[in-house]
Amino acid sequence: MVHHIVMWKFREEIAEEKKPELKAAMAKHLCGLVGQVPGLLSADFVETPIPSSTHDMALVMTFEKATDIAGYSKHPAHVAVADTYVRPFVCSRACLDYED
Repeated sequence: MVHHIVMWKFREEIAEEKKPELKAAMAKHLCGLVGQVPGLLSADFVETPIPSSTHDMALVMTFEKATDIAGYSKHPAHVAVADTYVRPFVCSRACLDYED
């Protein structure tokens, strides 16, 4: 199994009161990719990190194999979700992939 962890920070201009709504939409649509993207086994969205965190939210996904991540990144359903619900609102992204 391969784990794919992505963390983001909101753009500075995103109003604080808008963030919970944006996070909920990200969670719904990113986790909804399970069953649509080959090899994607699970997805968990972290909406409420503790104060010591350096990012505003995270996505933790599990794939069958490492090559599935490349397919996921180009999959039309993922691209549509990222372009609509994630990229317009974030300014920073960090990623870590590992195998166990």
